[in-house]
Amino acid sequence: MSIIIDKSTRLIVQGITGRDGLFHAKMMKEYGTEVVGGTSPGKGGTDVDGIPVFNTMYEAVEQTKANTSIIFVPARFAADAIMEAADAGIRLIVCIAEGIPTLDVIKANRFAEQKGTMLIGPNCPGLISPGKSMVGILPGQVFKEGNVGIISRSGTLTYEIVYHLTANGMGQSTAIGIGGDPVVGVHFLQLLEMFEKDSETEAIVLIGEIGGDAEEKAAEYIRNHVTKPVVAFIAGQSAPPNKQMGHAGAIISGSSGSAKEKIAALEAVGIHVAKEPSDIPQLLSNHFT
Repeated sequence: MSIIIDKSTRLIVQGITGRDGLFHAKMMKEYGTEVVGGTSPGKGGTDVDGIPVFNTMYEAVEQTKANTSIIFVPARFAADAIMEAADAGIRLIVCIAEGIPTLDVIKANRFAEQKGTMLIGPNCPGLISPGKSMVGILPGQVFKEGNVGIISRSGTLTYEIVYHLTANGMGQSTAIGIGGDPVVGVHFLQLLEMFEKDSETEAIVLIGEIGGDAEEKAAEYIRNHVTKPVVAFIAGQSAPPNKQMGHAGAIISGSSGSAKEKIAALEAVGIHVAKEPSDIPQLLSNHFT
C-alpha cells in the first residue's frame, strides 16, 4: 500500500503553461501519474503535451473528475490558487510555490481545512508513492517501491537519504516533503498516524531540521501512538542561533528549536538519530535483525 496518492490519483497542474509547470507536468506524466489536465487563465481549450488546459479549476474538475492538484503559480497568486482548488472540490493540494506570505498561507490553509482538503506545502517538493504516482518535483529514478515511509522538512535531504535506502535495497511506501516554511499544511503528526495505520509500511524515517518544535511534538506523538520502528535525522546541527539556514522555518530563536534539543527529545523516546544521512539504512536494518 501507500498513503495519500496511488494509481487512483487524477492530477491537475495549476500553472501548466509556465516553465516549471510544463516541465514537471511532463515528468509526472512520464513517471506514470494520471495527469488529466492543467489550468492557465486565458488559455483554456488548448493543450500541452497532450494534456488539456482549462481556464479555471471549476471547469477542470467538472470535465476531468480530478481529485488532486499541484500548484506552480507565482507566490502572489498561490493562496488564491489553493482556495480555488479547494472550492472546486479538490481533496489534495500540493503547493510547490515558495515565498508566499505567511498570513496568506494561514488564510488559504484554513479555507482548505473548512473544505475538507489536505494541503501539502507550500515550499515543498511534493510526494511520491514509488511505482504508483508522483505529485511533485522529486527525482523519481532514485525511489524504489517498498515498505519504508518517509516524512521530511527538506527536499534535497529526502533525495539523499532515499538514494542511500534504495542502494541498500530498502524501498519506500510513500515519501513526503512537507515544506520548510514556518506555516505549512499537513505536518508530522497527521502523517505519522497515516503510516502507523498503513499495513505495508513497516518502518518510518523522520527528516527534521532546526527551527520550531515540530520534531519535539512528533517525538511525544511517537511515544504514545506509534508502534513501528522510527529513525530520524536532524539537519542544521552546526547552525548558530538567530541565523536562518536554508528554509524560512529553519531558524533557532533564543534557546528553542536547536538541533541538540530536537535530538534529545527524539532519543528520549527511543528513536535512533543518525549522525549522517548515510547512517539511516544501518539504523533501520538494526530494527529488522
